Amino acid sequence: MLTAARVAAPLSLRDVRAGYGRIEVLHGIDVEVRRGEVTTLLGPNGAGKTTTLGVMSGLITPSSGCRHVQGRHVNGADAAALARIGVCHVREGRSVFPNLTVADNLVVASSSGASLDRLTEVAFTLFPRLKERRTQLAGTLSGGEKQMLALARGLGTDPSVLLVDELSMGLAPLVVAELYEAVAAVAQQGVGVVVVEQFATIGLRVASRAYVMAHGQVIYAGSSADAEDAVHTAYLGSAAS
Repeated sequence: MLTAARVAAPLSLRDVRAGYGRIEVLHGIDVEVRRGEVTTLLGPNGAGKTTTLGVMSGLITPSSGCRHVQGRHVNGADAAALARIGVCHVREGRSVFPNLTVADNLVVASSSGASLDRLTEVAFTLFPRLKERRTQLAGTLSGGEKQMLALARGLGTDPSVLLVDELSMGLAPLVVAELYEAVAAVAQQGVGVVVVEQFATIGLRVASRAYVMAHGQVIYAGSSADAEDAVHTAYLGSAAS
């Protein structure tokens, strides 16, 4: 018989409120990450998307509500604890060690306990370009290659949940397409993927589910195919306010 933890969503937020100090940013949101699906968080600047990722990954503690990972209530867990149970957060900014080679960046990533062989396999299989540049300093990579390396470092830990903030920021369309192909391939392996995307059209195209946010609240949750009206409301309403 399956236990509740085994059939539960990899990650979910229920009526979560959170923010920074006395400033509340999220006002009672519900979000569910599903296995094998890409979910996009959309909304204008200040909607609460990055704060939501921070709550999901343990960087921000909910002030109320529930954060569950694999059916476990983990409101008090920090980012390191959640990473150990399968939550991987690739933060905005292509965080790599610029003075280390591509290969050495993977070695550093393995210090968290991940297998170096696994990290290398994932990196070079998903992104053959990284294999070609394995002896190159990460700081000399293109923006897209840095994003590939940042993704590879996280994916090599075999996460159950992958959270990615602003995947396409500042990148050429062909590079963005390549990155999203990799993200889709990861989801097909059963990982629940959440992507914060600055361009709504891209987010709706690559994800099967969408959450549209405005002013710290979820105003739409459902199929990406049906989210267009909510997206217009969120962005145009923000512009008008």
